[in-house]
Amino acid sequence: MSDSSSSVGLLSYETLVHAVAGAMGSVTAMTVFFPLDTARIRLQVDENRKSQSTPVILAEIAKEEGILSLYRGWFPVISSLCCSNFVYFYTFNTLKRVMVSDRSKPSKDLLMGFISGAVNVLLTTPMWVVNTRLKLQGAKFRNEELHQTHYKGIFDAFSQIIANEGVGTLWNGTLPSLVLVFNPAVQFMFYEAMKRRAGRGGRKISSFEIFLIGAIAKAIATTATYPLQTVQAILRFGQYKSDGKGGLAGSLKNVVSLLMDRIKRHGPLGLYKGLEAKLLQTVLTAALMFVVYEKITAATFKLMGIQKKLKH
Repeated sequence: MSDSSSSVGLLSYETLVHAVAGAMGSVTAMTVFFPLDTARIRLQVDENRKSQSTPVILAEIAKEEGILSLYRGWFPVISSLCCSNFVYFYTFNTLKRVMVSDRSKPSKDLLMGFISGAVNVLLTTPMWVVNTRLKLQGAKFRNEELHQTHYKGIFDAFSQIIANEGVGTLWNGTLPSLVLVFNPAVQFMFYEAMKRRAGRGGRKISSFEIFLIGAIAKAIATTATYPLQTVQAILRFGQYKSDGKGGLAGSLKNVVSLLMDRIKRHGPLGLYKGLEAKLLQTVLTAALMFVVYEKITAATFKLMGIQKKLKH
């Protein structure tokens, strides 16, 4: 099947469909499981909050700050997530059209995933820095060293950060974010390995098995990279006292310093504080996201097919 009529280089209609469907899928899934992300980031940033089960943390936040606090920062998070997934899906599917000639290979998929993730990080980190600040604004911290911020919205947050902390602050946490690009790579590696094992001898894999394999792969990838996600959240929040050194060396030193300080204060398990909430949120969100993504993509391409037939 030729797709020359629907694509011209980067301007591919099919690629745009994948990007929009991926963005809508992520927005839907994150909205449903947003309170789990609230619990996760609160545990990561507020060190003095005792690590408890996710339902207890959610009940505690709702009691102290109101039920709506579980959805605090929803709009900036959803805006960032929508842009982030649009960029990722668009870049990935563009690379797929350019790089894959005969058939897809794991090595090419891994490379495309890494490049797409890096492009996504560099373009959307400022949005994630702002949404982290807004998500934690008004929170009742156990750690008295954390101070409250007073932003009136997304644009006010951008302007205040630039005016008071400098433009470079908008890219806080970029280094761990770039390293975390390996998260989908690890996920893909385990996903493909388990899928090949399940499909040995030409055996047909059920939808439930695909769901289960995807969930396990995502859980492994999240667990492996979670300490860096904690560092990423702390740096984005912007209240970490660094030594003031900039550049790659300074960023690397800050990451290592935060990891070592966390271990010193809370032991190795301190690096995994909030992991339960993150696993629940990540696995469930990823599963629902792909369901919505596949449905939107299939429906859109079906409509495209009908339109093409009507034209002839």
